[in-house]
Formats: sequence, C-alpha cells, structure tokens
Amino acid sequence: MANLKEIRNRITSVSSTMQITSAMKMVSAAKLKKAQDAITAMRPYAEKLTELLQNLSASLDGDVGGEFTTQRAVRKVLIVAITSNRGLCGAFNTNVIKEVKNRTDFYAGKQVDVFAIGKKGNDVLGKTCKITDNQSAVFDSLTFENVAEIAQQLTEMFISGKYDKIELVYNQFKNAATQIVQTEQFLPLAPIVSEKAASTVDYIYEPEKEEIILTLIPKSLKTQLYKAIRDSFASEHGARMTAMHKATDNATELRNQLKLTYNKARQAAITNEILEIVGGAEALKG
Repeated sequence: MANLKEIRNRITSVSSTMQITSAMKMVSAAKLKKAQDAITAMRPYAEKLTELLQNLSASLDGDVGGEFTTQRAVRKVLIVAITSNRGLCGAFNTNVIKEVKNRTDFYAGKQVDVFAIGKKGNDVLGKTCKITDNQSAVFDSLTFENVAEIAQQLTEMFISGKYDKIELVYNQFKNAATQIVQTEQFLPLAPIVSEKAASTVDYIYEPEKEEIILTLIPKSLKTQLYKAIRDSFASEHGARMTAMHKATDNATELRNQLKLTYNKARQAAITNEILEIVGGAEALKG
C-alpha cells in the first residue's frame, strides 16, 4: 500500500484535474447554447433554399446547372474534412478522421486529396494524406462571409478541372450527447429531381427561371458549407461538454476512493502507534 504522503499527493492532483474538467464543461455548455441556437435558426433557411431550387428545376427541361452540374469521370477527388482546432472532445475528431480514411480507401486507385478545416484533422491526416490547404482560422471568426470565401475556393477548384468531385465530411449536430458523421457531395451537384409534381400555379418570373437557378446555385453551395461548419461547431461543444462531464464524474469517483484508502491507511498507522505505545508501557511495567 502507498504511504500517506503519496496518497495525499494523488488526491490533490485528482482534485485539480476535476476543477479543470468541471470548468471546461461549463464553458462548453455556455458556448453550446449559442452554437445550437445558430444552427437551429439556420436549418429552415437552408432547407427552404434547397426546396426553392428543386421546385424551379422541376419545371425546366434539360440541364440548367451549367458548370456546377458537369459530370466528369472521377479521377481526382477532394475531401473536405471538418474537425476542430482543440481536443478533449471525446471521439469527435476521431470519427471524422476515420470516415475520411474510409473514403480514401473507397477511391483506391484515384488521386484523393484532403482540404482540412480544423487543426486536429490537419495534424493527423497530414501524416497519411496530401493536404491541399488548411483553413483552421475560420473558427476564429465563424461568419458567412469567411465561409463563402472557402466555398468560392472549392468551387473554382472544381470548375477549373483540378478535381472531378468534392465531398464534405463532418459531424452533424443532433443533441449534446449525439453527433452523426455525415458525408455529403458538394460538387458536382447531384441531378435535382423534385419528389412533388411541379406547381400548377402559373407564376411570372423576373428574371427568367434559368437565371434564377444559376444565381441560386452558388448561394446554395455557400449555404451548404456554412451549415456543415456550423453543425460541426455545435457538435464540437456538445461532444466536449459530454466528455468533460464524464471526466468530472470519473475524477470525483477516483478522489472518493483515494480518500477512503487514505483514511484506512491513516487509521492503520494510528492503530500501530497505539499498539507500540501500549507494548512499550507493558514492557516498562514488566
């Protein structure tokens, strides 16, 4: 059994760790509320924009997506890996990295590069994959304008023919305890087919429907990327809050066990001292 000093030092160390994890949990909980409100408010807009694009496309003949819907033989693939800049968030980053590696294996024999958004993904994937760019700084100021610049960069890569396909891999926020890894095709746009029949109402469009679609597509791509990063950002704080909550509970349990062990060791030491004193007194009487 460890001596009393060693047990005291361990209790102090565990208590300090518990204070840190508890503080990180509270910080993540505060940030999660804001991030959750942002993604919850954005989803209806993103879904309505997609629905509008589908309804317009359903009433048109032929391919009106132009360069955004060009289907080419897939030889060069770019995977956009959206992770976090910080750790201590459970399996949040590991799940995305694992899915990126699975996609790399899926495209075996083809050129597969990674576009990193987040330092953790960049550090790990950089050891096995080719990183074309790292846009981790976007989390320092997560605004639509900053994300739109990244979306424009990705779009230009596709239009120029540098890549034949671009995919997004990220964690979708469901709740604080659940994040779902998603793989979405960013470019080329999948053929847009409306599940509902086109509206029979005869609308007057200004400008023409084709021009509206070509204007909506770039906006829709920017919104899709912004939504993915917002989802990942909310998921990160949810995962960190859950991980720190579990760490705090484990530290509390360990501290209680150490205190029990310490009390037992101290009681045993006191008992031994009493026995020695009594034995010494009896020896003097003899």
